[in-house]
Amino acid sequence: MSRTAFITGATAGIGLAAARRFVEGGWRVVATGRREDRLRALQDELGAERVHIAAFDVADRPAMEAAIAALPAPFAGIDLLVNNAGLALGTAVAQEADLDGWERMIATNVTALVTLTRRLLPMLIERRGAIVNLSSVAATYPYRGGNVYGGTKAFVRQFSLGLRSDLHGTGVRVTSIEPGMVETEFTTVRTGDQAASDAFYADMTPMTGDDIAETIFWVATLPPHLNINALELMPVDQSFAGFQVDRPGRR
Repeated sequence: MSRTAFITGATAGIGLAAARRFVEGGWRVVATGRREDRLRALQDELGAERVHIAAFDVADRPAMEAAIAALPAPFAGIDLLVNNAGLALGTAVAQEADLDGWERMIATNVTALVTLTRRLLPMLIERRGAIVNLSSVAATYPYRGGNVYGGTKAFVRQFSLGLRSDLHGTGVRVTSIEPGMVETEFTTVRTGDQAASDAFYADMTPMTGDDIAETIFWVATLPPHLNINALELMPVDQSFAGFQVDRPGRR
């Protein structure tokens, strides 16, 4: 019997790659995102019998509820939730950051994620399904300008671990995936500058959306008695950040 994955942020990057990987693996996919034209292109590519699309902003709760209520029968039983949709807005330090950007990140990365998860939990429990939440190495390693983005990803990691505890005995698996540098349009959106994005990835080999999609697929298709609690991964060319040291005498 074909299983169904509900993937948010499926219009680009990791979410798009994950939708393709799960369909390739024989799953049905509910692909969601804000850009309907990209979702339709994905459905045309992979087939309407394998992909159902739902265009909405995950932070819009009524739209999310309506999309779930409208799922057609072949896609109505969700076996896997992939909470991939997220925002990283701006690179300014906290004292110079835009408060609207902070609030939007919290609304998307935290509030929308927990709302959708809570909405689908009864079904996931009934079907002994799984949840994969996309966190980040920013949850563990702070960096200048990472302020609220890193805080939201730390929340995602801790929420995932809390879900594991709450869902003990239900058979539902929960995993926090925590990637380092992945080259997608995500960085361009964050910096607002293609040149800055290109410089960020220059002269190194970052991970790709396909790399993370393969990891998500592996986690989701492990034997049902195995749970990966948290999985941190980086490209070989990236390692742990060094400590910041201010040396006033050298200014």
